[in-house]
Amino acid sequence: MHIEPGIVDGAKLTLSYATAAGAFGLAAKMALGNIRDNGGIGALALRSAITTALVFSFFEVLPHHPVGVSEVHLILGSTLLLLFGAGAASIGLAAGLLIQGLFFAPFDLPQYGMNVTTLLVPLWGIHLLARRIVPAKTAYVDLKYAQALALSTAYQGGIVAWVAFWAFYGHGFSAESFASVGSFGLAYMSVILVEPLIDLAVLAAAKALRQFSTGPAFNVRLHTAA
Repeated sequence: MHIEPGIVDGAKLTLSYATAAGAFGLAAKMALGNIRDNGGIGALALRSAITTALVFSFFEVLPHHPVGVSEVHLILGSTLLLLFGAGAASIGLAAGLLIQGLFFAPFDLPQYGMNVTTLLVPLWGIHLLARRIVPAKTAYVDLKYAQALALSTAYQGGIVAWVAFWAFYGHGFSAESFASVGSFGLAYMSVILVEPLIDLAVLAAAKALRQFSTGPAFNVRLHTAA
């Protein structure tokens, strides 16, 4: 989901600053919600440190390939939300992306506003979606495949939509832009196929190892119905 350098440049980068500000506002709202309902500020700080380390490792360690206008990453946004809560997931995504840019990929820093928007706005979307499709009486460890698939598809679909927006905004509706966006979207289908299975495997492990997956390091909703 990293927007390639040069796709959007010059004065057009100003829009990415505005969308990033909005995305940070959504992240702050999710974080405040976690402080209020999901363990307090200490738990949020601990989970955010964990998610930051995980996101950084996802970007640097897991396989990623440039395709079309961006790169295909296994970001596991829905997994982070389920395990650690939306607030910690949003902080981890923003901080992990920034650390990668500062220390390993400085050429990505001009695109940070676009990339953080692309990660956080879809996270906000699945945060709302989870409230609608997961009954209040259901702990996250008891999610069904269809629910995990819906969350993953919505998140990855949001990423593809934002990448497409930035590509068309930067280079217009040319045949080349359509081809690049199309190839990226098709490549991302592999992530949509794999991520729900990872979600269910991680949740099953959390359920089997409940004594290790409770407490301030994990989302209260992981084992406890709302």
